Formats: sequence, C-alpha cells, structure tokens
Amino acid sequence: MSQLIFKSIDDFRPMEGKSLPDGKWFTITQQMINDFANATLDKQWIHIDEKRAEKESPFKTTVAHGFMSVSMLPRLLQDIFTVKSIKVALNYGLEKVRFPNPVPVNSQLRLISSVKKIENIGNKGVKVTFVCTVEIKGQDKPACVAEFITAVFE
Repeated sequence: MSQLIFKSIDDFRPMEGKSLPDGKWFTITQQMINDFANATLDKQWIHIDEKRAEKESPFKTTVAHGFMSVSMLPRLLQDIFTVKSIKVALNYGLEKVRFPNPVPVNSQLRLISSVKKIENIGNKGVKVTFVCTVEIKGQDKPACVAEFITAVFE
C-alpha cells in the first residue's frame, strides 16, 4: 500500500463517503504494552505481568489495553494518507467506541477505515469523521471499532 497524498483539504474532500486504503500490518510488542501502561498508569497484571498472565489469564498471555488500540488511530491514519497543506491536526473526539476482542501480545494489527463526513469549522479548518476498524490478523472480531473525529487546519 502506498500512502495517499493530497495537496490541500479541498483535494481531500472527494474522499467523503469513501474507503481509504487498508493499513499495513504491524506487531504489538510487550514493550509497547509496557510503555502504554507506564504512560497511563494502568498497570494491571493482565497487561504487564507475563508470568502471571501465562498462568491465570484466560488468554494465557498478556494483552494490550483497549485504549491503546484507540489511541493509535491518529498515527495509523497518518500512515494511510497525508494532506500537505495541514498545519495542525487535533483529536476532536470519538463516537461508538467498542473493543470487541482482546489483543494478545505479538498480535498483528492493521487499520481499515473510511471517511464518513467532512465539515467546515472555520479558521481554514475542517472536522473529519473517520469510521475505523482495527483488525487482528487471523481473528474474526476486531480489536477496536470507533468513529474517530479530528479537526485539521491549513
């Protein structure tokens, strides 16, 4: 997959209602999970204690935080497309967030997404709503589904 490149927000507008290319697969490592646990102070054993998880977890391994997958959406979208004229992008919010399936350590994930809506917000900016699904390789149910909203300004 090659990244889609748009010169401006106006060039990006025709993507409204359309699917974006599928993201590339990437691996969730224990180090990534540990870093997220440290950043959020969510250090439940199911995430960071590999030996205990192997014995006591129904998954027999550590699992990533649900919020880890949703927090990666901005970065995963950047891998799929860029709008060269954007000076700043801000997380605006989330709708309909669900975590249907745990993410065991060393799972491979990728983003499947589409542009649901593009709305003007002033100051040379738009609010973009993306429909996002974070897939887990080899699993029927995704790690995360959400509508992610970002505000971008030229």
